[in-house]
Amino acid sequence: MRRVRPWQAGKQGCRMNHEFAWDELALLWNANNFGAVHDWLGERWNHLIQSRPGGHEDPDAQFLQGLAFAALAFHFTQNHNQDGAALLGDDALAVLPKFVPAYRGVALGPILETLNTLRPQLDGLDREADCPMQPFVFNKFEYRMMN
Repeated sequence: MRRVRPWQAGKQGCRMNHEFAWDELALLWNANNFGAVHDWLGERWNHLIQSRPGGHEDPDAQFLQGLAFAALAFHFTQNHNQDGAALLGDDALAVLPKFVPAYRGVALGPILETLNTLRPQLDGLDREADCPMQPFVFNKFEYRMMN
């Protein structure tokens, strides 16, 4: 029997009527578990691009992808992959500003502030260098529930 995830239940197989369970994501994000953040976002992004008519062009899918880029940049910089952190930081900075100041209840300012602080520090680093921010300080995930 196939398990239906709570965020997939409902009409047309998807409850994603902009209820993304941000509280789950905030717990992972605020615990500095950016690998798990990426997985959480990737699962939902994959569902959206397969189930929505716009596919990759769907605004919700683009937003989740931008958050995933940011999460991977934060993960990579802490795990000695500065080239990957720079690349994905640039990708996040190309996508997320389109959604300022907030999208689906998520505040973009704190995420962009962390990206804008980190990104210039990555320039010129050895690809396997330590994270330039010691300790890695990042803004918490801020959201408000939408009705």
